[in-house]
Amino acid sequence: MPDALDATPYDALLLLSFGGPEGPDDVVPFLENVTRGRGIPNERLKEVGQHYFLFGGVSPINAQNRALLDALRKDFAEHGLDLPVYWGNRNWAPYLTDTLREMVADGRRRILVLTTSAYASYSGCRQYRENLADALAALQAEGLELPRIDKLRHYFNHPGFVEPMTDGVLRSLEDLPEEVRAGAHIAFTTHSIPTAAADTSGPVEAHGEGGAYVEQHLDVAQLIADAVRERTGVDHPWRLVYQSRSGAPHIPWLEPDICDHLEEQHAAGVPAVVMAPIGFVSDHMEVLYDLDTEATATAGELGLPVRRSATVGADPRFAAAVRELITERAAVERGRQVTPCALGALGASHDICPVGCCPSRTPRPAAAGADSPYA
Repeated sequence: MPDALDATPYDALLLLSFGGPEGPDDVVPFLENVTRGRGIPNERLKEVGQHYFLFGGVSPINAQNRALLDALRKDFAEHGLDLPVYWGNRNWAPYLTDTLREMVADGRRRILVLTTSAYASYSGCRQYRENLADALAALQAEGLELPRIDKLRHYFNHPGFVEPMTDGVLRSLEDLPEEVRAGAHIAFTTHSIPTAAADTSGPVEAHGEGGAYVEQHLDVAQLIADAVRERTGVDHPWRLVYQSRSGAPHIPWLEPDICDHLEEQHAAGVPAVVMAPIGFVSDHMEVLYDLDTEATATAGELGLPVRRSATVGADPRFAAAVRELITERAAVERGRQVTPCALGALGASHDICPVGCCPSRTPRPAAAGADSPYA
C-alpha cells in the first residue's frame, strides 16, 4: 500500500455526531438527553419538539450521517485505505458508549475520531471530548481494555469543506431572479453560542472577543466570498450572522440573529439574500427549521427573495478531505514531516487540543487532548 494511504497506527475511524430522534415517540426522550442537568421542564421540551413533529418526529441528521458513512467507506475503498468506519452519537442511538464497546470487542485499539463539527467551541469540540471520556470511564468500569483515542483536527478551512459550500452559494445566486442577483447579499450563518463560550473558544492564546469560534467562521466566509467574486466578477456584500439560539434571555449570545438580519437588509434596500449555513456539516433540523422554515417565512413576509445554499453533507470532496486528514494525522503519529492542507489566513488547526482549549464552566475530564486522563 502506498505510504500516502497508510493509516498506521490507527485501526478504525469513529464518526461521532449529535444524534436525533427516529420517530415521534423518540422526540421528548431525545430532548431529555440533550438537556439533561439543565432543569428544563417537559412542557418546554414538548414545545421545542414541535420542530421535529413537523418532520414526522424524525431528525434528518441520522439519514445524513448514514449517507456520510457510505461516502467515507466508498472513498476509502476506491483509494485503498483499509480503515473500518463506525458511528456513535452523543444523544441517541447508536450511543457512543455502545459503539466504543463494539469497537473494543472487534479488537480496535487505536481509534481516530471525526466529529460532525468543523470549528472550535465547547459544544463543538470539548463536549465531544468529555463524552469520549465518559464512555471510556464506563468501559473501564466494565473491566474492558481501553483503546487509545485521538481526534482529527478542525477541518473548517480544508478545501474539501470550503469548496462544496462555495459551489452551493454559486448555485443559490444563479437560482435568484436575474434582476436581483448582482445585488444579492450573502448571510453566512452558524449556530449562536453564549458570548462567554465564544470568547474562550480555541487555545488560550486565541481567547478574546469571539475567540477562535468567530475568527474561524470569518475566515471561511471570506474564503467563500473571495471565490464567488473570482468566479462571477461580482463582489457581493456579506456578514456572519447567527441562528438557533436556545439559552436564557438574560445570557448574552452571539448576534445578530438571521431573522433580525433579514429585516435589517430589507430595510436597507437589499434586493435579495443568500443564506449560507457554513457552521453546519449537514442539512439537519436546525438548518431545515431555523433557515428553511422560520427564516424563509420571515423573508416571505418581507417580500425579500432568499435562497439557502447547501451544506457539505456527503459530498465526495468532503469524504476525500476526511481521508486526507486521516493519512496526514497517521503520518504525524509515525514521526513523518507533514504539510497540512488548509486554506485561508489561519492555517491548519492543532492536532491535539491543548490545556485550556474551549473550557467548560464546570471542569470535567476530556479524552483525546493534552489534558486527557487516558493516554
